[in-house]
Amino acid sequence: MKLSLIAAVLLIVISWLFVFVGENASVVDLFSAKNALHTKQFFLGLVGVGEEQPAFLNAASWKNALKLTYDTLIISIIAIGFSAIGMLLTVIPAARNAAEGTLTLSRKGYNWLIFGLIRCLYILSRSVPELIWAMIIVFIFKPGILPGALALALHNFGILGKLCAEVVEDLDLRPVRNLASNGASSSQLLFYGVLPAVMPKFITFILYRWEVIIRTTIVVGFVGAGGLGQQFKLSMSWFQYTDVTLLLICYLLLVGFVDLFSEGCRRLLK
Repeated sequence: MKLSLIAAVLLIVISWLFVFVGENASVVDLFSAKNALHTKQFFLGLVGVGEEQPAFLNAASWKNALKLTYDTLIISIIAIGFSAIGMLLTVIPAARNAAEGTLTLSRKGYNWLIFGLIRCLYILSRSVPELIWAMIIVFIFKPGILPGALALALHNFGILGKLCAEVVEDLDLRPVRNLASNGASSSQLLFYGVLPAVMPKFITFILYRWEVIIRTTIVVGFVGAGGLGQQFKLSMSWFQYTDVTLLLICYLLLVGFVDLFSEGCRRLLK
């Protein structure tokens, strides 16, 4: 613990030394009069100073922003749906105790091969950031909602797979052995012994990753993957700051709704 803390402090110190020494940066420049003026102009633009009708007071702008909010919600639902389905189809053979044969009492020679392949797939999927996946998919197909959803699904498939496989590996196997001693088959052990025990944690992880996906949709939108993110980038590029304010309001409302919904679902699971 102490070594980790010392290493973290050293990395922080070295990083700041590189910024100040290697890049000739200065903290004073951050607080210069020029930067202060730009910051003031930016925030005045966000609240609509100098505009006759800011976007956040315009009904047509609200209608368009709410449609983009709906598109963003759809992107997140498709993404978490695809990643959750992929995880559920692969998580059991990706657990170490399943490969060993202690989970379903089925010992087959190819279990370890399947385990290794799925784990490698998880690593590849989650090691590539959502933004990179989005750039690749948008390049292959075309900008829109589906490429954004697929990019988010691919990244979160690997994360959900790893998290849920560890849940299966930490499972108490005594109920499974009790079922086996009463003559249950491998499929019965899976459906009546394993899945009921792990599903609450699976759902908790799925809801948590959905919250993360909602926050990440705006990032993949920067590369043309649809939703609020794409319009946010365009509004910033065109210096339409009141549009940016409206999009941020919609985004915060969406994040708040998803957080409340997830919290309600988690309480029901308890």
